[in-house]
Formats: sequence, structure tokens, C-alpha cells
Amino acid sequence: MLPGRYTCDGADISPPLRWTAPPNGTRSLALRVVDLDTHPQFRHWYVTGVPVRLRAIPAAARVGLAQRNDFGRVGYGGPCPPLGETHRYRFQLLALDAHRRVVARARLVATYRRR
Repeated sequence: MLPGRYTCDGADISPPLRWTAPPNGTRSLALRVVDLDTHPQFRHWYVTGVPVRLRAIPAAARVGLAQRNDFGRVGYGGPCPPLGETHRYRFQLLALDAHRRVVARARLVATYRRR
């Protein structure tokens, strides 16, 4: 369960994330967060150009080049499902080669329910 602080009901800041070293040949990282329970999937966060040397992003950090989310804003927009519904959110870190092809991916699925 995603803590409320990282949602529209709280401070609406990005959560802290950490990972291990990406595979050899990785030139950059990208991070995507989507709501798996909306159709089409709702994009909450998309960041490209995350430096390969990073192994963590602290809460509310700004790294890489933030893209527009489906709220129409650049950067992170926290989960905000309809009241009483639980939605699943996939956090996906992509390791990209020099041609921007995905060479590896890591996924984490969190849930959030508005009361």
C-alpha cells in the first residue's frame, strides 16, 4: 500500500525509490508510473535521462527530464483513484542502451485506496 503522503490526498510528492546496478551497456534510465486499473492506463510519472550512476531517488526529488503526465503537468502526479476504489500502480525502471532500446526492466506494483 502506497502511503498517503505520495498521493493526491497527501503532499502529492514522488516516493523514494532504490535499485541495484543496471546491466552492462546501459546508457540511461527511464522511470514510468502508470495506473493499471484505468483504461487506457493513466500515466502519473515519466522521467527520461535518469543518470546510470544513480541507485536511488529520494522522496520529492527531481532527476532526469520529467515529461508531461496525464494530469497535464510535467513531473509526478500522485495516485488519486475514485473514493472507495483500490487501484494498482506500476513503477517501472527501464535500462536503455545507446539506441534507447530497453535492455532490462524492474517493476514494483503498489496499491492505493481512497477512503
